[in-house]
Amino acid sequence: MENVLVVAAHPDDELLGVGGTIRLLADKGICARALILAEGLTSRKSNRNETGKNELIQLQQDAFAASREAGYKSIEFCGFPDNRMDEVDLLELVKTVEGYIQKYKPDTVFTHHHGDLNVDHQKTCEAVLTACRPVGAYRVKRIYAFETPSSTEWNFRYMEPFRPNVFFDVSGTLEAKIRGMACYRSESAKSPHPRSAEALRALGKYRGSNVGFAFAEAFELLREVVGEIEQIPGGGYWTNKIKSNISGAAMHQVAA
Repeated sequence: MENVLVVAAHPDDELLGVGGTIRLLADKGICARALILAEGLTSRKSNRNETGKNELIQLQQDAFAASREAGYKSIEFCGFPDNRMDEVDLLELVKTVEGYIQKYKPDTVFTHHHGDLNVDHQKTCEAVLTACRPVGAYRVKRIYAFETPSSTEWNFRYMEPFRPNVFFDVSGTLEAKIRGMACYRSESAKSPHPRSAEALRALGKYRGSNVGFAFAEAFELLREVVGEIEQIPGGGYWTNKIKSNISGAAMHQVAA
């Protein structure tokens, strides 16, 4: 992992789903950027236009402050209508994401789980999977889906549950996620809300317990493209799908 792009639906999703992991990666020198597709806030009133411009500016300012806590190199906003992305042509969403994929050429993309209750999360996942389809000269190597507290666990359509199979140890970085969420004046909440600091710590502790860490963030691997597999002396095979950020030489054994 050298170049990471997080494609999220709303300001704060880039913290809720992957904030501790991004801080962990950034501390190891990995470049991480955030792309926010929808504007946020405007669905909370009867009419989208009732949300003042200053409110949206403040939300973006909060996002910039939160991104610094998490270690993002940049955060950008596309301004699609909040909780109305099902009214936007999927092709427009795909073309937007494709543009940023070509601009930043990430090897790793994090995005929403398609089974979330929130329709913007679903559309974001669809757009990412389409934009990152494995064709052409450039290919994203891996795509992870994250869980979003106050959305993933509220969808009772059990046909598409969140099934994490990748866990990042955020024992030393979870508090950066908590501090980042505190920057969001309109999005953070008090206990027992799922976006409260107490609930985020509880989820991190639960996910950590799944795999023997003190705290973890969980992901579902949606796709991974592995190349350059070579045989090593004495048998077995190695792939360069995992590189050391320190030496660039570490390999991951995939077969014995």
